[in-house]
Amino acid sequence: MAWDNSTVQLLGLPPTTCVYQEDFKRLLLPLVYSAVLAAGLPLNACVIAQICMSRRALTRTAVYTLNLALADLFYACSLPLLIYNYAQGDHWPFGDLACRLVRFLFYANLHGSILFLTCISFQRYLGICHPLAPWHKRGGRRAAWLVCGAVWLVVTAQCLPTAVFAATGIQRNRTVCYDLSPPILATHYLPYGMALTVIGFLLPFAALLACYCRLAHRLCRQDDPTGPVAQERRSKAARMAMVVAAVFVISFLPFHVTKTAYLAVRSTPSMPCPVLEAFAAAYKATRPLASANSVLDPILFYFTQKKFRQRPKELIQKLTAEWQRHGRGVH
Repeated sequence: MAWDNSTVQLLGLPPTTCVYQEDFKRLLLPLVYSAVLAAGLPLNACVIAQICMSRRALTRTAVYTLNLALADLFYACSLPLLIYNYAQGDHWPFGDLACRLVRFLFYANLHGSILFLTCISFQRYLGICHPLAPWHKRGGRRAAWLVCGAVWLVVTAQCLPTAVFAATGIQRNRTVCYDLSPPILATHYLPYGMALTVIGFLLPFAALLACYCRLAHRLCRQDDPTGPVAQERRSKAARMAMVVAAVFVISFLPFHVTKTAYLAVRSTPSMPCPVLEAFAAAYKATRPLASANSVLDPILFYFTQKKFRQRPKELIQKLTAEWQRHGRGVH
């Protein structure tokens, strides 16, 4: 249902008078989304291809990474619609259903990435802190796939209301695709938006911090083994911790802080339009940071999976050797 003035009057809802001046979206968002599409699509496709070609050596961490890359790939495929929308000055010509689908894919990717990164972190924590525990060793890949299935179900249940609240509307005589909900439904969206932040971000973030605190304590212990195998495991865990922390700090934290503030402000009665516009601009300026996780996630995969890092190097070495051999043959 497209929301316009006649719909508001028909439902007996109070009219909204604030119209934001958001020209920055026309410059910033198409540029960032184009970069995310250009980098995220091939990077995640390469991650999926490498994991699928290594099915025999598939670890639990690789299973979680595969599902993470799939979530990023689905989201990247929806970006062309958003790029066109913002390049045309926030004009949405693709219909109400496509609007709801694009908004759902964004939040499904966002919260799916958070949960899969949490699963990867928890798996690394178990491998370092409880390597011999029977509940860690039991199950293997099958258990990882079951966890991934549960994650997809949870993410779908969490984010499905975004497809219900999102809708098209009319502003300045053009059709727009509302991100969170039509402004008139701000107070209705607030409880859901806050619950999504708590369940979909704060709880996984707290679990991830707890894992890393325990992991850091274990890595700093002096009585742990110091051989090359143990050192490699420590280095791998440290790399993963730094990259995951970077993803959370860069992509997820600013977005959720500004989104929560904007939800609270726009649900406050009689809030001045300049204040609403300022909080809306801050929130929408952090959306590209949240989208950037589709590029940062493959970097996480590259830095934490040594055997996959070796493959591009081996390919380059083979091509270089072939080129040198061919060059010597010519001369």
